[in-house]
Amino acid sequence: MTDAFLDGAYQALQICLQQQIKFAVLAEGSPSCGSEKIYDGTFSGKKVNGAGVTAQLLRSKGIKVYSQHSVMQLIEQLKRNSETDI
Repeated sequence: MTDAFLDGAYQALQICLQQQIKFAVLAEGSPSCGSEKIYDGTFSGKKVNGAGVTAQLLRSKGIKVYSQHSVMQLIEQLKRNSETDI
């Protein structure tokens, strides 16, 4: 499955670069998208600290990654940024 995850990660990166995306909200826990915890790959349901391949790749290119659980942090950051642009 590693090749499929890597291929998906690079496709996501290409879309982000083409669309000039600066922030991404990805599914926490996913081996591809997890930003803080991912499943350990044993199909036992156990999660370990770490980031999935897509989250890591996007971060390495300067795209800020959030999970569905931390999306409020992104919203607050965007509000603060828009207030300083006034």
